[in-house]
Amino acid sequence: MRRHFNTAIVTALTLSLMIFFFRNASFTQVWQEVLQAEGSLLAIGLLLMSCTYLFRVERWRYLLLPIAPTRFSSAFRATVIGFTVNALLPGRAGEVVRPYVLARQEGLSATSAFATIVIERLLDLVVVCLIVSGFVLFFSPQLTATNTRLLSAMESGAFATGLIATILLVVVGILAGDLDRVRSLLVRLQQSASGGLMRRLALGGEHFLEGLVVVRRVRPLGVALMWSLPLWFTMVASIWCVTNAFGIEIPMGGATILMAFVVVGVALPTPGGVGGYHAAYQLGATVLYGAQDDRAVGAALVLHLFSFGPVVLLGLVFMARDGLRLSGVRELSKTDARR
Repeated sequence: MRRHFNTAIVTALTLSLMIFFFRNASFTQVWQEVLQAEGSLLAIGLLLMSCTYLFRVERWRYLLLPIAPTRFSSAFRATVIGFTVNALLPGRAGEVVRPYVLARQEGLSATSAFATIVIERLLDLVVVCLIVSGFVLFFSPQLTATNTRLLSAMESGAFATGLIATILLVVVGILAGDLDRVRSLLVRLQQSASGGLMRRLALGGEHFLEGLVVVRRVRPLGVALMWSLPLWFTMVASIWCVTNAFGIEIPMGGATILMAFVVVGVALPTPGGVGGYHAAYQLGATVLYGAQDDRAVGAALVLHLFSFGPVVLLGLVFMARDGLRLSGVRELSKTDARR
């Protein structure tokens, strides 16, 4: 019953966002805008967006290094499958599936690998907020007074979010720094607990803490942070290429602001950010940069396709080879999430 209720909520949210997205658009004109978009810029945008996944894989390998060295091919396969599941199922199920697939291929603890996903998301928050705040502060685009106030609010929000993420990283570092003491507490809990649930919780907590050790390792964490920079700057460059391909002229700083809008849209719990991604990009392009609705809709559709289309196709191939089906992946993600 609860699953059906959640599905209904996600479906209603997705449909509402897509209705909002298409509210002022003409499908015929949107198609014409897509056909008239500059092909060379679109090709570069697609290539850049594809490169972001390679950067993600290399960054993840460094976060996993304190646990065990991993092969690029295994991390790439797990990453592609994880993002495919995110694109096809609601609730970010791919974030649970990704470490499971890697653990099965490399013989790691899935719980420890999942801990690195948490670190990964905190690094993303810190880097995205730094980039957005930096561009707003030093490369303020020419906007109207109203939009400038909106931009100022975005800067404040980015600073606050980045500060929270940084504090969480410090807390994780402190926790991982006293790993022996925390581990001994978990062991005592495991031995003294009468219920099987508490024992599994203690054992899972120990494995999870092992995955947080990277926060105390300066070199792998620093390298992972460095890989975050080309990842997100490449994302910004891809957004700039696609946006300008549709005749929406924005500076690179403008693409950074649109990237921030897209990040917020993707955070909504819809499969692959459908609806949230589109509406967020359209809102940023039309309100901040005066783009025509049909052009903004066409650019959002193409950008979303570039973001998820190639990885989903490749992920389905990998899943077929591994014998993974979406129904089985859904149950797997729920079981692992409970664990």
